Amino acid sequence: MPARPLVLLLLLLLPGVGGAADISLYALFKDKAILHVDGTRRVLVTGAESPEGVKLVSTDTQSEEAVVELNGKRETLKLGVVISAFQSAARESVTLYAAEGGHFFADGFINDQPMRFLVDTGATSVALSSRVAERIGIDYKRFGKRSWSQTASGVVRIYIVGLKSVRVGNATLYDVEASIIEGDHPSQPLLGMSFLNAFEMKREGDKMELTKRY
Repeated sequence: MPARPLVLLLLLLLPGVGGAADISLYALFKDKAILHVDGTRRVLVTGAESPEGVKLVSTDTQSEEAVVELNGKRETLKLGVVISAFQSAARESVTLYAAEGGHFFADGFINDQPMRFLVDTGATSVALSSRVAERIGIDYKRFGKRSWSQTASGVVRIYIVGLKSVRVGNATLYDVEASIIEGDHPSQPLLGMSFLNAFEMKREGDKMELTKRY
């Protein structure tokens, strides 16, 4: 039986596509969406870009939402929500200040769940304990790739997963690689290089500025 599309009457105004472009997300499938861009029907699969420069990043039929990108800026489109002023991207930046002991901490979100990170440039990826992963609903045993890692405490089992989003301040990255470490450690989730590599890092004394690369 053919899949039935989720019909979305969702409009947004996108400046910069040959002027102000009217875009409606008309139908949503797994890894595919139908949009109307200035009245022109566009069928896009995930990763494809329309002639007007609108890229379909992902679709989620269960939550009835899609992520689109224009000029480097992404927006999540939800059923019944109207988004206007989808501006071309400015460089997102975050300013952090060292805590006592010289460590930098950052308040943010993993998959829209609040999190306090320890900034760790020595960590190859975002890292969190299995206890934290379970608390925020990450099914790492089902969807993660099992591996091993050498730590100060010895060799530990880890699971490599893709996080839907990681946000710190006003800066958000999507599809961020993370390591889930079995047990209670690290007690503080680590903001590692799978996130930090997307930023230019500048430190002056107890101040660190992260500016998103173009």
